[in-house]
Amino acid sequence: MKKIGFIGLGVMGFPMAGHLQRAGYEVTVYNRTAAKAELWVNTFGGSRAATPADLAGNVDIVFSCVGNDNDLRQVISGPSGILNTVKPDTIVVDHTTASARVAVELSELLVDRRCHFLDAPVSGGQQGAENAALTVMVGGDEKIFTRVIPVLETMARSVQRLGPVGSGQLCKMVNQVCIAGLLQGLAEGLSFAERAGLDAQQVIDVISKGAAQSWQMENRSATMLAGEYQHGFAVDWMRKDLAIVLEEARSNGASLPVTALVDQFYADVQAAGGGRWDTSSLLTRLLPKQT
Repeated sequence: MKKIGFIGLGVMGFPMAGHLQRAGYEVTVYNRTAAKAELWVNTFGGSRAATPADLAGNVDIVFSCVGNDNDLRQVISGPSGILNTVKPDTIVVDHTTASARVAVELSELLVDRRCHFLDAPVSGGQQGAENAALTVMVGGDEKIFTRVIPVLETMARSVQRLGPVGSGQLCKMVNQVCIAGLLQGLAEGLSFAERAGLDAQQVIDVISKGAAQSWQMENRSATMLAGEYQHGFAVDWMRKDLAIVLEEARSNGASLPVTALVDQFYADVQAAGGGRWDTSSLLTRLLPKQT
């Protein structure tokens, strides 16, 4: 499996596809904005395709990393989607954070073409993508998963199969639930420290050595205290993810009161113009109002 197609060259897909090319795979890329695909080719080599269908006809694996369920449907089953040209036994690995429902839907379409589908959302953000340090949560057939592990490991530090198709997306939903709660807790803690007259950075230095430690504390507390949010995972994308989570919870009966509340807090950040800010911008809601 040396020939790879990669669809979607955003802040995650651009470096992920680059790691594959540098690892010796023959990578062809497609991006809705052609200039981004051209930039990728100029940066890493490889080649670019005009449409997903043009890409899929001559590769062994197709990776996708697009925006949402509808974007995913478009590149797979749309008029210029890969279903028009994909050859039997091709493996499609989707890194989009999407619904478990669409994963099952598209898997069934690909099975009809004697192809295979793995839903494989990732965690680790832009930094993880650039450093090949992502966590990949996979749903799909175990034998197919085993075949692609060496390829996934060129982009990730942890690759785990959770179960059948859809399981990767469900695991990513758990990931987003936990992150939302942690970030709100961190924002409240920093706000409390400053209002109490403490040196908030000193507080972080102390408590990050104990039970309160988290990835968010280690990687986001300093930028939160500096009021820097033009980086990382955007609030708009987190709200998209949490909408998927809350819809799934309504279906399976899970109670997610904190997640629903934090989702509304993110709506406040969007209303204040912070849709593209990092998700750690929850702190902005708790700062004293300027007069």
